Amino acid sequence: MSAINQYTELFRAHREMIDANGAGPLNQLRDTACRMLEVNRLPAKGAENYQDTDLDAMLAPDFGLNLDKIDIDVNPGATFRCDVPLVKSSLFLMENDTLVSAEGAGESLPEGVLAGSLRKFAREYPGLVEKYYGEAASMDNPIVALDSMFAQDGLFLYVPRGVRLERPVQLVNILSNGMPLMAVRRVLVVLEAGAEAKLLVCDHTQQDGVRFMDLQTVELFVGQGARLDYYEIEESSRDTSRLSALYLRQSEDSNVTVDGMTLFNGESRNEYFCDFDGEGASLRLYGMSIGDESRRLSTYTRINHAVPRCQSDELFKYTVDGEAHADFTGRIYVAPGAVKTEAYQANRSLVGSDKAKVFSKPQLEIYNDDVKCSHGSAIGQLDPMQMFYMRTRGLPESEARLLLRQAFMADVIDAVGIESLRDRLRLLVERRFAGAETACSSCRRGDGSCAVHCE
Repeated sequence: MSAINQYTELFRAHREMIDANGAGPLNQLRDTACRMLEVNRLPAKGAENYQDTDLDAMLAPDFGLNLDKIDIDVNPGATFRCDVPLVKSSLFLMENDTLVSAEGAGESLPEGVLAGSLRKFAREYPGLVEKYYGEAASMDNPIVALDSMFAQDGLFLYVPRGVRLERPVQLVNILSNGMPLMAVRRVLVVLEAGAEAKLLVCDHTQQDGVRFMDLQTVELFVGQGARLDYYEIEESSRDTSRLSALYLRQSEDSNVTVDGMTLFNGESRNEYFCDFDGEGASLRLYGMSIGDESRRLSTYTRINHAVPRCQSDELFKYTVDGEAHADFTGRIYVAPGAVKTEAYQANRSLVGSDKAKVFSKPQLEIYNDDVKCSHGSAIGQLDPMQMFYMRTRGLPESEARLLLRQAFMADVIDAVGIESLRDRLRLLVERRFAGAETACSSCRRGDGSCAVHCE
């Protein structure tokens, strides 16, 4: 029996409870999502675009779902202990799959901006949320269908025409529970024409030894001439699985950066579906992952150049050691009429052990000649000549390896448009390569203050 059956049966048995703790625009997609899951089989491991991902195995454990929104004791202060440079932001907290109030978060936001609980705004502004919710994400994707069937809350960010957010918005997702738990959430971002915003999403797991499933769907709508920076940092645990599907729609002359960074995880699959709906738009799609032990990371990307004169720059980098696995499957599609397209795709990986594995499949699908496109993949080890040079300058082998691996990730970190966040990432990456067991393992403060968002 497919692992998905337990979820469709749970949905049908508790539909009234799910709807009661959701909102109209969210509830209206649940039946369609359930039908799609019942009709379509989960892709098998080794199938097209699922080279090293077994969705059935990832969903097979008996995860609990908090459908009735029972209070779970979560200590946000336990997550914020790292003595690293500060990022001033409008902070929101997601405890498992419920957005909790963030005191003062909305005070710094300009008039007309909506930021906070998706469930709350779906009830207060049903027409606005309904216009966008589920419009980009495809129910053919089992991650989206499962998420749509159960999602009751998430983050909603709406920036009106011409409004510029001076400080980033930050969403901190905290997984915490005494028993195995699946946290289901949505992120819905809408920037109208000429708007500008930066959104930082951080994932944290507080308990080692407890199995979690982190399930999310992200929909980003970027209007004409608007600018969005979207950053994700995953700092979870060995026992945390993550299934994430991000859908982006860009209008004319918009500019978007998406940068996803996995520092600590168990098994993660991140999918990116990016569509250009208007001419003159540009996208930077970047990502990185540090894998060791038996961690797994799978990335799938599809960039759809459906209109002329758009640019995309795609770069994903991995380092894998121990028995870690990483795979990348990316496709750039250029439609027949999409002249003057510029699209670049690269996947580069460092393999540090005989048992670590990397699979890479970059692809171009082009249907006109008036384009500039390239793609490539490189898998290898640290350059022995560079190692030799650094050793002759008196550096120990361990320090030389650390510096070279940091340098390898530099361009992904440099793509971050928040200076203090770049500084934080450099330090976290250094700690990670130095062998830190968790993101906060070398913290010196325990006063509960947040090094990410404090004033």
